[in-house]
Amino acid sequence: MEMTMANGDLQERRSFWYRFFHHRNAVIGSLILVAVSVLCIAGPVLWANNPTTIDFLAFGKGPSLHHLMGADDLGRDELTRILYGGRISILVGFISMVIGIGIGGIVGAIAGWLGGSADFALMRVVDVALSIPSLFLLLLLSVVFPSGVLSIAFIIGLSNWMVPARLMRSQVLSIKPREYVEAAHAIGSPPWRILLRTITPNAISPLIVAGTILMGQAIVTEAVMSFLGFGVQPPIPSWGNMLTNAQTFIVSMPWLAVFPGFMVFVTVLGFNLVGDGLRDAM
Repeated sequence: MEMTMANGDLQERRSFWYRFFHHRNAVIGSLILVAVSVLCIAGPVLWANNPTTIDFLAFGKGPSLHHLMGADDLGRDELTRILYGGRISILVGFISMVIGIGIGGIVGAIAGWLGGSADFALMRVVDVALSIPSLFLLLLLSVVFPSGVLSIAFIIGLSNWMVPARLMRSQVLSIKPREYVEAAHAIGSPPWRILLRTITPNAISPLIVAGTILMGQAIVTEAVMSFLGFGVQPPIPSWGNMLTNAQTFIVSMPWLAVFPGFMVFVTVLGFNLVGDGLRDAM
């Protein structure tokens, strides 16, 4: 019996990866994310410039052999800043996604499992949080928490947990009446074990898809917060504060906006395509 179940699980995992890697959008998105990750991780090693080094001879210079993406108004190499900034933007996106999925998953699982008044109370908290304009909530949290990369990631994560909570709750509610959950009750498994070991692994698939979407949203949100002066602060480069700096020179030095804007667009597109592929494969 156990061998049959194990073989079934293995076959299901194989069919999932087969569907995923034969999904055009998933493959394109995966290639995009791999390329961006390799560039941001290995690029600064290969392109050995410091993102804060000022080249007095390159003030406002456009793309050239020495500065492939040009230099900014202070003579700093734009390519180096984009590669280092990508690390920060992706790190913010990943941490905020983990926080949002973690909080939302826990709240949704508790609400769906307990039901009744606990479910009602937790879902009203979710409704209230969703009713607050996201930009206002982000700026309010930015005032409360100190500035810094981890703080920005935490703030964005705190503003993104509501949708995962609803997804997890709906999954738990749909799984609770199933026969294998009833069987776990019948053999005397404690409630916490049933929730963690039986229900959660079967309910988490939509959260994985949501996580890829949330990472893309978080990168855009960090860019918006930096544009408003509440994001990652200079001299630490991020795609968001590079776009903020570029607005002053959009006519005289358009490459300052084009290259980081393109990286934000491509990275978010990659996450959305992977999320689309995961949803269809599951």
